[in-house]
Amino acid sequence: MGYLRIVGELKGMGVVVSASTVRGVLRDQHVGPGGKRSGPSWREFLRAQAPGVIAVDFFTVDTVWFQRLYVLFFIEIASRRVHLAGVRRIRTTTA
Repeated sequence: MGYLRIVGELKGMGVVVSASTVRGVLRDQHVGPGGKRSGPSWREFLRAQAPGVIAVDFFTVDTVWFQRLYVLFFIEIASRRVHLAGVRRIRTTTA
């Protein structure tokens, strides 16, 4: 039934193809259902990719002097090392 989803996705991109054509191509290429394909599990895939993945986050800190600090940092997923990219205070005027 996964071929119906492929047909729908292709239709959304403007490609019109029949379900039987997609089913035939998948069968000819020996592509089985998603849950029955050989290869690494999702967990194994993520562990293998972790050394090359970097996450980024941004947050604000309000100080006791009523100033707001903006913080940008990166995290290496495999080693969990944090790299501080910058901290910035933006002055605001009050009326």
